[in-house]
Amino acid sequence: MFYPSQIIIPANKKVKLLIENQDSTPEEFDSFDLNREKVLYPNRKSIIYIGPLSKGHYEFFGEFSPNTARGVVIVSDEEAQHANN
Repeated sequence: MFYPSQIIIPANKKVKLLIENQDSTPEEFDSFDLNREKVLYPNRKSIIYIGPLSKGHYEFFGEFSPNTARGVVIVSDEEAQHANN
């Protein structure tokens, strides 16, 4: 699973995602929408840069667990939004 599974970022800005794989097995962050793919090694942190992006929804998933490891990056004009809204 990706937690949080929904990430809200501002439009037209480059963003650094810090992803920690807290599992004992590898996973691969994959997104056709974001044009990103990165192996997430067990019990390690990885950095993925995305953007700048236009307003919209960009899906991502874990290639090794595509049915359960899913999420979305929501790009908004509103910089003050929170991921739990």
